[in-house]
This record gives sequence, C-alpha cells and structure tokens, in this order.
Amino acid sequence: MRIPLFLCLAVIPLSLHADDGDSDLAPWMVERITPVHDSVSRWVSNTSRNIDDFFGSDDSYSVENRSFLRLSSEFDWQESEDFETDLSIRARLDLPTTRDRLRLLIESDPEERQGTLADQGSQRLRRDQNDSSSTTIGLDHLDSKDKREGWATRFGGGVRFRLPLDPYVRLTSERLWDLGNGPWQLGSYNRLSWFNSDGYSARSRWDIGRPLSESLHLRYITQFQWQEEYDTLEFSQGAELNQILGRRSAMRYAAAMVGNSSSSPRINDYYLLTHYRRDLHREILYLDVIPELHFPRDVNFDPRWAFTLRLEMLFRGDIRKRE
Repeated sequence: MRIPLFLCLAVIPLSLHADDGDSDLAPWMVERITPVHDSVSRWVSNTSRNIDDFFGSDDSYSVENRSFLRLSSEFDWQESEDFETDLSIRARLDLPTTRDRLRLLIESDPEERQGTLADQGSQRLRRDQNDSSSTTIGLDHLDSKDKREGWATRFGGGVRFRLPLDPYVRLTSERLWDLGNGPWQLGSYNRLSWFNSDGYSARSRWDIGRPLSESLHLRYITQFQWQEEYDTLEFSQGAELNQILGRRSAMRYAAAMVGNSSSSPRINDYYLLTHYRRDLHREILYLDVIPELHFPRDVNFDPRWAFTLRLEMLFRGDIRKRE
C-alpha cells in the first residue's frame, strides 16, 4: 500500500506554519476580500436585526446578534473513485429579543440528509450533496434554559426546496453535565425529525471528555442513528485527541468504528484520520485538511485512503473590529 504523496505535501507544511500576525493572505487578496466580507456581514446583521425588531423590541439593534452566513467549497477524493467537489451554504438569522426566541435557518446540507453513519464517516462530502433539492429553510423556537442546568430543547419546522415542497418538523434536546468534582464532562445531543418524503429519523450523540493540558483535549464519542428510509439501527464509537497548535491552528487525531443492527451487531468500517484546521484570515477564512485511512467491510477491510480539502468563509452578524 502506497501513501498518496499529495496527502503528505498538503498536511506537513501546514502544521509547521507560524502563527505570527492574523493573516496568511497577501495584501492584495486582503484588499479584495475585506470590502466584500464586510458588506455581506452588514447585510446579515441588518436583516436579522430588522426581523428581530419587527417581532421583538428596539433592543434588537444593541444586543449581541449571533447570526451568520457560512459558505464552503469542498474537494473530496477517495481511493479507486473520482474526485468530487461541492459548494454548500448554511445561514442562521438569530432573533434574540423576540419574546418567543426564534432562529431562521437556511441549510444546503441539513443533518437529516447526510445519510447513514457510514456515509457520514468523518463528515466528509456525500455523493448526493450536489443535489440542490437538499436545501431547507425553517424556523427554530429556542428554549432559554442553560443546558448545564437542565435539558435545553428547541422545536422547529420548515420546508425542503423541491417540487412538490417537502415539509419537515424536528425536536432537538441538549444537556451538559460535570462529572463529580473532576475535569470530566458529559454532553448529550438528541434529535427527532420527520420529513414528508423520507419519514422519521432519530439520532443521539454522547460525548465524554476532559482537558489533558492547556493545548490537549480528549474526547470519547458514541453515536446512534435510526432512519425510516434504511430501517436499521446504526452506531459508532470514536476517540479523539484535539490539539491546539498555535493561536490560529489546531489538529484533531481520531479513530472510529461504525456498525449497525441491535440484534446481531457488526462493524462495517474502521477509520483513522487527522483533521488540520487553520484560520487563514482574521476568523473570516478557514482551511480544513483531512486525510483518512478507512478499512471498510465491503472490500474485506483492505485499507482505502480518502482526502478532503475544504475552504470556508464566515460572515458574522456582528462584524469583529479589527486594528
């Protein structure tokens, strides 16, 4: 088995990159990006605050607004398969002063459309994400409860853009516990969804972790998922070590296994990955580099390489002031 050369070339130089300054971009690139970014960010902020003012109060123009628009372009390669590219969008318009706090969501890759746990793998590109009919728009009603003090829930609904329109509803709950007086924490994320075209789905993620030092954090993640379309219970178990490399870069090392069935469980895939994330420019532009090594059952657990390169631009509702 040969390791693709471009996997090494893509990761090693980045991990050695210095964290001096707040940008890796050339000055001429900064001059072109900044006006466009600030203009779109102001549009995100003004849109969310105007809607919030209509439903809420005049405080909507002074309180913190966590609205955002995220654009990402993704390049994906898997051994023995063709290269794939994808452009996705996710937007959240926050309405913090509305009496019944609301959040407007626009997603081109909603969680419910990301397939089985085996499809999702390490959250790489799926084959059908290029289908524009996966885009959804809806409203979430947020619970004001802190998930450290009780179950924080939100209920939402909307439509997926296709002909005919595909309505959906979903219920999400989250909880976070401190385990004793030590550093360990246990988090839980659960979602029940219904799409008119796909039926019901349920997913649950349990995450236990602790910091090992100022720059290292250890996590063990267990996931369960059931979808009416596939009618089988899936599970995955993974371990992650997250490392802060510098002020603007971080690395994740992970190992996981994915299986299905509750009566006679079987493992369908094992994989190892490293995930390098770099803040290329002032918390606006990010780069993700993710090489992976999979051992899938359908090829008798022979190793298969995969690689993802992702570029992401974030437009925030509150534009961060820059020196």
